Amino acid sequence: MQENTPFGDNGSTSVSEIFSESNLFQSYLDVEAALARAQASQGIIPVEAATVISEKAKLELLSLQNIYDGLNKTGHPLVPLIWELDRVCGEDAGGYIHWGATTQNITQTGKILLVKQCHDSFLKDLGSLLHILGGLAEKTKDYALPGRTHGQHAVPATFGYKVAVWIDELMRHVDRLQGSEERVFVSMLGGGAGTMASVGLDGLETQRLIGEDLGLGSMTMPSRVIGDHLTEYITILAMLAATASKMSREIYTMMKQEFGEVEEPVPLGAVGSSTMPQKRNPRLCQDVVAWASEVRTFVPMSLEAMQTEHEADKTTSMMINSAIDRTCVLTGQITTALIEIFSDLKVFPDRMRQNLELSGGLILSERIMLELGQEIGRQKAHDVVYDAAQRSVNEGRPFTETLQEEPEVTKRLSRADILDLLDPEQYTGLCSYFAEEFSRKAQQKSLELIGD
Repeated sequence: MQENTPFGDNGSTSVSEIFSESNLFQSYLDVEAALARAQASQGIIPVEAATVISEKAKLELLSLQNIYDGLNKTGHPLVPLIWELDRVCGEDAGGYIHWGATTQNITQTGKILLVKQCHDSFLKDLGSLLHILGGLAEKTKDYALPGRTHGQHAVPATFGYKVAVWIDELMRHVDRLQGSEERVFVSMLGGGAGTMASVGLDGLETQRLIGEDLGLGSMTMPSRVIGDHLTEYITILAMLAATASKMSREIYTMMKQEFGEVEEPVPLGAVGSSTMPQKRNPRLCQDVVAWASEVRTFVPMSLEAMQTEHEADKTTSMMINSAIDRTCVLTGQITTALIEIFSDLKVFPDRMRQNLELSGGLILSERIMLELGQEIGRQKAHDVVYDAAQRSVNEGRPFTETLQEEPEVTKRLSRADILDLLDPEQYTGLCSYFAEEFSRKAQQKSLELIGD
């Protein structure tokens, strides 16, 4: 891409600003300039005309009032911009603007430029997030807590293991995003109905050159009814949003006083309620869950937008444009919030350890069963431990006591053996290993995405 365009990586533009009117207009101008340069290199239009078009295709050189007047008059999203570019380029060069192209060729390619800028931002944010999570996984690899299935204590786990699970999933989303680049970020030049009637075989090379100029690929079939690539991208963002929501919902739950195991950053002076001064609300986590839910609603909309009639349909173009804009903006907000949450997440290992004791050792029933099962078989051991566990719960008695009432247990295990087997920190499986392994992978992927 030319250095004089506003889409260079300066690290200063937030995703929410990318789809501003000025950026959108400039993206169209960038495509028109790239089209002119490509056609000049092929001898289709004069080099001198392409030079002038490239020099003048800057929004600050155009009259916004003229563009607005044209938009109000025509209701057309591109023609007034072409008129104004024609005016500033002068009669000799202006007549070669938009040669052989149709509106969607320019507007869709321009929109792809904006989405690509968002994409680069997402990857950098994910690199930063993976770096943060990698450190968190390593730090908390041995912080034992109750592993929960169906909302109930299952077997012991560690917080670092939870983080490793998130890292694994996020890294696949990075792979999906990067794997989609060749399909999603492509230029388009098919003319009025995608048949290239106005440009012929030379148009295929023109389209390739436009993409090369702008840092894009080239559509294999420049049809105006093809939208699967944008739908794919929206779906990937929706999957990323679903993972973000799961992570945030977990922090939200674990932050409840009944759990008390973690807390998202609560800045000094933050107010959680106008009437309850004590409130420390999971504001950021709630934001992510809400934003992610909205992102997912655009998947069915983008699938509907693929149902384009004949060779073009403004209806579906409007739908996909709305979907891609909003999902990108929301995804930017989500990744920013995740970085804020996990950069200063407070973790309370003592409370995690206390919660492990809530069941009085019942969370280790599997370990007792497997120990007995070595001598009496797994199923018989399950029945024995099941009876002891159910009596412990139903009669409100210690698990150690009900276990020692089972002859199959006392014949094989002493009280000291039972107490040792009920130590939760000895039964966290590969939690520490997974935390260490995915901490390493997260740091490696982070380096690939954002460098040192």
